[in-house]
Amino acid sequence: MATSKTPFQATSSWCYNFARYEALPEILVMPEVATGDVVLLRDHTQKVLDKYLTSEEQNRTYQQAKAEGEVKIKSAVKFFVAYMAAETGAMLNLGKGSFRKVTTTPQEEVDAVEAAAIDDAEPESVAEEDDLKGSIYAFTFPMIEKMEGSFPIKIRKASGDVNARVNTQCKGSATFQQPKILGQWSVKRMSQAEAAVHAVLKARGKWRDTAPGVEWFDTTPAEVADIVDYVTKE
Repeated sequence: MATSKTPFQATSSWCYNFARYEALPEILVMPEVATGDVVLLRDHTQKVLDKYLTSEEQNRTYQQAKAEGEVKIKSAVKFFVAYMAAETGAMLNLGKGSFRKVTTTPQEEVDAVEAAAIDDAEPESVAEEDDLKGSIYAFTFPMIEKMEGSFPIKIRKASGDVNARVNTQCKGSATFQQPKILGQWSVKRMSQAEAAVHAVLKARGKWRDTAPGVEWFDTTPAEVADIVDYVTKE
């Protein structure tokens, strides 16, 4: 068992410092990470945890400062590693636990990932010749809308009237507010366009994988508009 630079303590502060200054630097030089391959970051974090902490230490808990409940040491370290990897720009969050080390300039990396995501995007069981003209639309609810920054937005397609589509979609659901349409864009191939927009947002780590449905993303109306323009330009 290796010895951590910082004496172990079952605290949030120790988890943060260990994640940022020991675990993440070790992960970044692991061969499979250093080459820029897509990896599950939590698996590599676990390797570092096993190197420095016993099973008993990993499963110890501490009380959350601003919320009820306790957090396991290993869960906190994995959270902080993922957070710092994305926050420092050391790795690109691809969603669903997958990360890739940034081996080029950040913008080149983002462009490459997004281009690959668009190429791989596949509309749901729609043949190209049957992919009709229509609209891509984005909506949210007033209670979760923010004037600045990202907030949950649902992005879908419609072949007819967008307002009618949204009202039908939300009818009968457990909502206490009327949905607010944030934007709608006419496209030539709505299924392909919807799949491509979803793919780019997922590549940027914006997909809300815990939300009901698969079309919710933490984004902004401006970002959605830019992506629609990007994926539909000829």
